[in-house]
Amino acid sequence: QVQLVESGGGLVQAGGSLRLSCAASGRTVSTYGMAWFRQAPGKEREVVAVTGLSSGSTYYANTVKGRFTISRDNAKNAVTLQMNSLKVEDTAVYYCAANAGSYSIRRYDYEYWGQGTQVTVSS
Repeated sequence: QVQLVESGGGLVQAGGSLRLSCAASGRTVSTYGMAWFRQAPGKEREVVAVTGLSSGSTYYANTVKGRFTISRDNAKNAVTLQMNSLKVEDTAVYYCAANAGSYSIRRYDYEYWGQGTQVTVSS
């Protein structure tokens, strides 16, 4: 069993930055593909960023490419999402997810999910 807990969400002005963290327990995240998803009100949950098991294996949604960075902190058994140049349209609940299988951008491939953390960007 893998338990995931997100933190770092909050209210920030447009153009600002936030750093989300996903702390894992029960298993070591270095053996899992990890991803961040987000869901805005009235919209489908969508992938934001993925980091696979292979070094350099990452994916970013076009809407966040160049602004967000996903990374692993194996010493802390965590995955982070650095979000810079935030926009109002980035407002959503952000979820951390773990995948014991191969690299994937499909939400149904992820076995474990955190509870989500709210990110609100104001103009």
